[in-house]
Amino acid sequence: MATKLTPLHDRIVVRRIEEADTTRGGIIIPDSAKDKPQEGEVISVGRGKTNDKGETFPLDVKASDHILFGKYAGTEIKIDGEDFLIMREEEVLGILEGAAKAKEHAAKK
Repeated sequence: MATKLTPLHDRIVVRRIEEADTTRGGIIIPDSAKDKPQEGEVISVGRGKTNDKGETFPLDVKASDHILFGKYAGTEIKIDGEDFLIMREEEVLGILEGAAKAKEHAAKK
């Protein structure tokens, strides 16, 4: 990401992780039949949520985390020709532990 975007408050910037074009059985899935991926990599995070007393609570997710999010989560944005999502941390369903290693292992096969 050539342009640095730092989201405000409890928002995060996410790059979608594309799903495989084929199934385990080798069937090729056409683009028209694919859903948008619901898995992504966190690129940037805001400072955190602030309460009425002015206390800021840091986010649970951090840059480089692999996450799952809802089908209609976030707002799509385009920066330097690349598509991203910007969403609130509360739209994140979970953090995938070891997801990067599993994808690298699958790609080597």
